[in-house]
Amino acid sequence: MDVLCDNLNLQSAPGNLPPAIQKLDLSRNVFRNLTRETLAFHVTIRHLNLHSNKIQFIEHDLFKDMANLKIVDLSRNALDVLALSKMSIGHLGAVESLDLSSNGLYTGMTDFFLSNSMSLVNLSLNGNSITKITNNVFCGSLALRKVSLHNNVILEIEDGAFEALPFLTELDLSKNSIACITDFNLSQLKVLNLSKNSLETFQTLDSNLDYELLQLDLSQNKIIYFPLLPRRNNIVHLDISRNQLRSINNTRTLEESANNGELFFPHTQFRVGVRHQCFSSLKYLDLSYNQIKSIPQSFFSSMVLLEVLKMSNNCIGSFFVEQEIPLNNLKVLDLSYNSLRSLTFGENVLLSLEELFLQGNLLAVIDPQTFQRLPSIKYLHLQQNHLKICAAQQKQAESPAGNHERWDPHGCVSFSAIPTLQFLYLSENNLKELPAYAFGDTPLELLDLSSNPGLEVDPKALSGLEDSLVNLSLRENNASRLDTDLSALRRLKFVDLSTNRLSTLPLWHKESSIESLNLQNNNLVTLEYTLLTLERSLKTLYMGSNPLSCCSNLRFLHMVQRSTTVAVPDIASVTCVHVQDSEPVNIEKVTQEMCHSLDDRSVTMIAMVVSVTALLVIVALGLLARSCYARRRKHGSTFSG
Repeated sequence: MDVLCDNLNLQSAPGNLPPAIQKLDLSRNVFRNLTRETLAFHVTIRHLNLHSNKIQFIEHDLFKDMANLKIVDLSRNALDVLALSKMSIGHLGAVESLDLSSNGLYTGMTDFFLSNSMSLVNLSLNGNSITKITNNVFCGSLALRKVSLHNNVILEIEDGAFEALPFLTELDLSKNSIACITDFNLSQLKVLNLSKNSLETFQTLDSNLDYELLQLDLSQNKIIYFPLLPRRNNIVHLDISRNQLRSINNTRTLEESANNGELFFPHTQFRVGVRHQCFSSLKYLDLSYNQIKSIPQSFFSSMVLLEVLKMSNNCIGSFFVEQEIPLNNLKVLDLSYNSLRSLTFGENVLLSLEELFLQGNLLAVIDPQTFQRLPSIKYLHLQQNHLKICAAQQKQAESPAGNHERWDPHGCVSFSAIPTLQFLYLSENNLKELPAYAFGDTPLELLDLSSNPGLEVDPKALSGLEDSLVNLSLRENNASRLDTDLSALRRLKFVDLSTNRLSTLPLWHKESSIESLNLQNNNLVTLEYTLLTLERSLKTLYMGSNPLSCCSNLRFLHMVQRSTTVAVPDIASVTCVHVQDSEPVNIEKVTQEMCHSLDDRSVTMIAMVVSVTALLVIVALGLLARSCYARRRKHGSTFSG
């Protein structure tokens, strides 16, 4: 049974609890002393949670008689007070997992908790103030398998501190102040986290010993040279991101160290000469956020199982993959935010690649068929480059004079005939033209063409995407018109046309499947006809910052006001103009009467104008008649004379 008594302002456990308790949660209370009385003699507990109390005292051998107790959480208390008293808590009995995190403990204090804990398997000392790991601190807990010392201020680890733990498989030393790891020899360790330290050096013992290490995290340190890893290793996950790597070489010479103003100690610095390192088990490698300028293809020669390679935010100028080292298990390749000008993929390479990140580079001229060589590609991120899109092959009947050029050879890249590609991001490429049939035989689901000011979209640019395209973004293109027939895209659900200069919208028929439409920041005055045809499918509409006319959109505005299916997230800022030169009105306040009264005034004004005009016509006709009569009389008198 699990009993929850957390956050009840308790100083002791309730005495009327059931006898067969398995888990007792007393966290976030005000316990100060931990004794048999305060625990109400509940000795059958298996899991005891006391985190976030004010515990300063634990009765000696309290846990010795609790034969079933396996898990104890004492984090976020004041156990440094107990440690200062130098009172041992005695035997931990059967306890296998102990959490002493955030207790203000510093070097030497943990001995009072670990001296008699022979069953202890998992230990957490996170968030304390430990500066040094001594070689005898774990002598009373030799069964430890997992030790976490995250977020301390560890500067030094004495020789032999962890070697005494034969079953240790997981060690977390992240977020400390460790500057150097030399001759690492914990061959039985499977997981080692050294991220967020001040490491400049990491090297393992130079031997033929088999290491069982599977995960090594060295991220967010100050490592300049590629670490020296075991010759014989089983590393699957290696993270060296956010360091100061300048190359993938793993050696530095005496001369280089001298030039850097370093003292060179052979037993603590990199050895002269290259150590051959095999990564035949490696599946994940992260080298992002470093200063790497180039990586020779031979570096990947042993990485036959590599699935994820991240090298973003470096200084790499060119990257190529050829048949000698095809990286055919690679699924994710991230080269974003480098200085790439050259990109080359040979035939029959990268056969498993599904996601390719190339955004934030300098790509302008690459082989037009670069991406057709990737038989499994699904996601292609090409934002913030300088690419030009090739015009794809047209149908025979539409091709002038039988001309079947598949692409313009002048520095463009083709996105047609890539049968696996589903997501294509081309924003911020300074694209000027989207030619007809640009994506023919490529079943795109998402197409992002946003932030390409001046982009001219051919009316047939999206031909071929009728049965695949779901998400289309043409945001921030400074477009004044859109001639593409979006109604032909039968699966289209999400359309972003925001921040353009559109005064009219393309027509949609009632079979449209569009669910989300963003029209913000345009020059739209009337939405009445276009959007009423989308009423059946539309669920989300953004339309703020447009010079809408209130009375020209009455039916549409009424639909928005009464609809329970169409959401307008920016409705509070959507306004329309009621009368010329008047202040804009929020669309939620527009009523039919406002426009009807305007119509009545218009009718009255028109009637007045007609009446005045008619009166003036009558007066004019009268004056004309009198003038004619006077002339006739004058002519008659002259004749008789």
